[in-house]
Amino acid sequence: MNWLNENFLLASLIWSSVGFGYWIYGKKQASLMSMIAGGAMIAVSTFVANILWMSVLCVALMALYATGIRLV
Repeated sequence: MNWLNENFLLASLIWSSVGFGYWIYGKKQASLMSMIAGGAMIAVSTFVANILWMSVLCVALMALYATGIRLV
């Protein structure tokens, strides 16, 4: 993993910030689904080393969260 790559750090910061927003929203609204989606996005942005895969997985998590909200 190249932690000092500027592009990786920027992508990780952006996706983990979005995940943190999902997690905070879930905590305030008592929505377990939002908290799980946020935690998963934070984990993906921390442990996935490829920027493209990190972005694809985070967008997929956002899509799953959005479709899950519509189904409930």
